[in-house]
Amino acid sequence: MERQEALDFVKRHVQNKNLLKHMLACEAVMVALANYFGEDEEKWALAGLLHDIDYDQTKDNPDKHSLIGGEMLEGAGLSHDIVYAVKCHNEVHGLERKGKIDMALFCTDPLTGLIAAGALIKPERNLASIDVEFLKNRFEEKGFARGASRVQIAACRELGLSLEQFFEIGLKAMQGIHKDLGL
Repeated sequence: MERQEALDFVKRHVQNKNLLKHMLACEAVMVALANYFGEDEEKWALAGLLHDIDYDQTKDNPDKHSLIGGEMLEGAGLSHDIVYAVKCHNEVHGLERKGKIDMALFCTDPLTGLIAAGALIKPERNLASIDVEFLKNRFEEKGFARGASRVQIAACRELGLSLEQFFEIGLKAMQGIHKDLGL
């Protein structure tokens, strides 16, 4: 599946504009991580863009989230490794993160929320107004961006990245698409 086809697929299944922005942010961070690790940029981008394809259907049933998405992606002909990464990004299922793409998507998903929340509390309400040090401080605040699982974000260590490296890669990636994100 080409990127435009994937984006059209997302737009057919995702109505929430903030969810779409989250998926675009995950795509950007996954591309940056693929480049960092010398992995397949297109494959990692698709995993990031499509990972919450079923969220509008499953938001009230988290036990089904990502499993239905995986089925949708399988039906659309996506490769097994993308489908598996999407399925295992939801820790509820207890699926083993086998490859780098799995680990990257798992920790990227909440990171984008932490970064976006950080930008939104600044008076400028943009990504240019925050830096890695700011994110580190917010990460330590348990009450800040509660939905951004610190355990999942810290799983970046499974990829051999420090929190600071991960924050830097993620922040730069999201800053690169700030117009699409409205930040």
